[in-house]
Amino acid sequence: KRKQCDMFLATTTTAALRHSIATPGATRNLTRFALSAISSSSTTTTTAAAATSFTSASSFSTTMGGGLSQPVKKEWCTPIKEGKKVPSVVFKTRTRIESEEENPFDWKDVTTEDLFKGKKVVLFSLPGAFTPTCSSTHLPGYEEAYDELKELGIDAVYCLSVNDAFVMRQWGLKQGLTEDMEPGSLGFMKVQLLPDGACLFTRGMGMSCLWESERGFGERSWRYSAVIDDMVVEKLFIEGGAITQNSGPDPFEVSDANTMLEYLKSK
Repeated sequence: KRKQCDMFLATTTTAALRHSIATPGATRNLTRFALSAISSSSTTTTTAAAATSFTSASSFSTTMGGGLSQPVKKEWCTPIKEGKKVPSVVFKTRTRIESEEENPFDWKDVTTEDLFKGKKVVLFSLPGAFTPTCSSTHLPGYEEAYDELKELGIDAVYCLSVNDAFVMRQWGLKQGLTEDMEPGSLGFMKVQLLPDGACLFTRGMGMSCLWESERGFGERSWRYSAVIDDMVVEKLFIEGGAITQNSGPDPFEVSDANTMLEYLKSK
């Protein structure tokens, strides 16, 4: 019976910690709850379970933004540092094939190494295809600046969003980007649109942002831009200087094409 009681206490400790993590004053309440759980049982099992629960709970963000019904992992929203390597993931893309069909594409896995290894790349990421600022200014600005970026030593320009490959292609067409019609191509002639549908690259970059009561986007990328030289982050421009979960404002001041051009010209 004692063992069953200990197991029940450990389970309820874990559940309560995870449930209350997103509420104001969570850290103080969690500490009290965990200590109470530990002191209520003398067994090693319960003590270890309660301590593990507290450690696990503290790995979630409790301070950035409000109005979320679920916790957000800190490592997913703690931005990568300059000088660090970008995460190694697989992008699920669509590549053009020789076909007379209306949809002449097939699936192709493209890795981080395929995109960034041995290249100097400008990457800019945004909350979503077809959204206002992304469509009116962010993507058009880099498309217009593409040739100048190339002259400044940039090998490729990538636009990333947590959307699937179908959405990204249709957005590019709607934006008037020139499509690359060669078999084997991954989309467009100038700025390449990267679909991070599973949010793996975004999480690895520490740029995950959850919009719930605001906009209802779900998990997307915070707006930022970066220079990546042979897989390593050389320069990072993060809007607002940090990520705000469920943010009301959508800042757009430092990740634009003009700021990137100024940086590259200053080197």
